[in-house]
Amino acid sequence: MKIFDQDRWQEIFSVLKKNKLRTFFTAFGVFWGIFMLIIMLGSGKGLSNGVKTGMGDMATNSMFMWTQRTTVPFKGFPRGRFYNFNNGDTQALIDNIPEIEYIAPRIQGYNRSGDNNVVRAERTGNFRIQGDYPEYNLIDPMQMLKGRFINNLDIADERKVIVIGQRVYEEMFEPDENPIGEYVRISGVYFKVVGLCKSKKNDQQAEQENQQVFMPFTTLQKTYNYGDVVGWYSITAKKNVTVSTIEEKAKTLMKQRHSIAPDDDRAIGSANVEEEFRKMTNLFSGINTLIWIVGIGTLLAGVVGVSNIMMIIVKERTKEIGIQRALGASPASIISQIITESVFLTAISGYIGLVIGVVLVEVVNYMLISMNASTGMFSNPSVDFAVAIKALVVLVISGAVAGMIPANRAVSIKPIDALRSE
Repeated sequence: MKIFDQDRWQEIFSVLKKNKLRTFFTAFGVFWGIFMLIIMLGSGKGLSNGVKTGMGDMATNSMFMWTQRTTVPFKGFPRGRFYNFNNGDTQALIDNIPEIEYIAPRIQGYNRSGDNNVVRAERTGNFRIQGDYPEYNLIDPMQMLKGRFINNLDIADERKVIVIGQRVYEEMFEPDENPIGEYVRISGVYFKVVGLCKSKKNDQQAEQENQQVFMPFTTLQKTYNYGDVVGWYSITAKKNVTVSTIEEKAKTLMKQRHSIAPDDDRAIGSANVEEEFRKMTNLFSGINTLIWIVGIGTLLAGVVGVSNIMMIIVKERTKEIGIQRALGASPASIISQIITESVFLTAISGYIGLVIGVVLVEVVNYMLISMNASTGMFSNPSVDFAVAIKALVVLVISGAVAGMIPANRAVSIKPIDALRSE
């Protein structure tokens, strides 16, 4: 069999040109199938990227824990009692739960006047003041634009230093001004700026994070007269340890330390990022599977159309095939010719659908980036090149299979019967 036989290809083009409209609609079925598959894969990837980008670089093996009012009376304490975590709880968690990788106590400064709480010269602003440990930037990292984040010496020495978010910088400083080393007054106390940071997220939470001022945890406790109060905890698990394990142990320990009923499930609030991320991953796996099912179904419809058109072509060429057989053409030669026609029609239309689909996805991605569009849950739609090539290969194989039925039909007709066909 000569694949690059010029006469063979001329015959193929001649057959396809005989009924251009029929050939077009047959090819369009295959084109539309792979085109829609590529578009759906790109859209699914865009949704997945949007959700992941919305999380920034937050550790997926993390959890958050905070206090709530008790709902069950216990040891003489009434229901509805409010309590606070404290510095002793932090050490207790470290000492009793070895599965913890990072633990970052956090606390938020209050605004005494209810008005602007950050002042620099004639500029004022109202921003969220967070007390943090260095570990927090390992759990939910910020992008450092200048300077550094809070370090352990800041914690130990209760230094009056801060790290400001991008929005705080824009409000308090000139556009080209270097904020590092400058002083800002917060609630009547002057603090030295040691870092400028920006959120890695791309949603509304990013706007909130960019309006934060980060202060050493111990400094904030002292500045706002919190004593040893801890607002809430951010915790990550060590490798091969589930966050749910730490969550259960941490809640049990805190209930014991604060005289909370063991069955009071509302007294301690928590958010398990690992569990939510797993649900999200399973959701997108299901979406991806559904995309492939729908896409393959559409492709199969196109391939069936190719098989049908080849059956019609074989029927129209019955007499011609009979003459070829009478002149000594082998069954293999007839089969290869018909399969080549089927594969050619499938491959060309599939390739065009693949290219147009990929180009459209890239154009949408370029427009989103160039227009700086706020896409929320949709970001960077793309198609894996390897997946696209595999889809095309599967399509070509399907085209060969689609040509087998009409090819077998062609060689099953005896030459004498074919010659008698009208």
